[in-house]
This record gives sequence, C-alpha cells and structure tokens, in this order.
Amino acid sequence: MKRRQSEKNKKLADDARLMRAWRNWHAEQLTEALVGLHRDVMTRLMTQLAELKSARELVAFIEAQDWSAIDAHTRLVALHEVNAAICKLRERLDQEPIDDALVELGEPLRAFQLIRNIMNQFPVPAGEPTSGNGLNRTIAEESKCHE
Repeated sequence: MKRRQSEKNKKLADDARLMRAWRNWHAEQLTEALVGLHRDVMTRLMTQLAELKSARELVAFIEAQDWSAIDAHTRLVALHEVNAAICKLRERLDQEPIDDALVELGEPLRAFQLIRNIMNQFPVPAGEPTSGNGLNRTIAEESKCHE
C-alpha cells in the first residue's frame, strides 16, 4: 500500500513539475512576442484580453487586425492567449470553459473557432521553418490542443 501511495505522489509531483515548465514556456513565448517584430499587435491584443467582457468584441477586434503580416509562431502565441482568455470569461459567466460548436450538426461557430479561422487564413510564408519544430502543421492543427 505504501509503495502505491509513493508512486502516486511521485506521479503527482512529476505532473506538477511538467505543468510549471509548460506554463513557464508559454510565459516566455508571450514575453518574446510582446517585444518582437509584432509587438504592437500583441500589445493591443493583450490589452483587449485583459479587459475582455464579450466574445463578440474580441472577434471584431481580431477581424480588424492584419494577420497576414504576422508570422505563424506569433499567431500561435496569440491564439493560445485568446483561448485562455475565452475560457476565463466563460468561467466568470458560469459557463463551461470549452463549448465548441458541433459543425456537423449545423451549430454556428463559437468565438474561438471563428478567431482560429481568421488567424488560419494565411499559409506559412516562404522562408519560415516548416519542419523540426512543429511549424509544419497548420495553425488549425496546432490549436486543436487548445480546445
């Protein structure tokens, strides 16, 4: 019994360590995006997310940006931050954090799905890495883990 409890505690500690590392990695990615080439768009986005009151307002904000000028990596960082903000907003409104539309059943797309589609309209520009670091997948494929 003690061995099983020890293994369970070890797994919990390892999971907690991995979660901290994952959060730290995302924080580093965001920091890089906020000082990088597209810092203006990312700063406006983060301001919008900090004051988020409506998913419709967020979709309108996203539509107003020129995502074709933003590199794929920065779009992924933005999409991750959007996903987290939408989940927090939904929780504040006492809703399930994730509630994607079932397109097969004719349901209208939800905010995150609309935003992902807007950001995913553009292919990876020539010259950007397309293998070895996950950028060979589309933004849509990469963002599925955020749903």
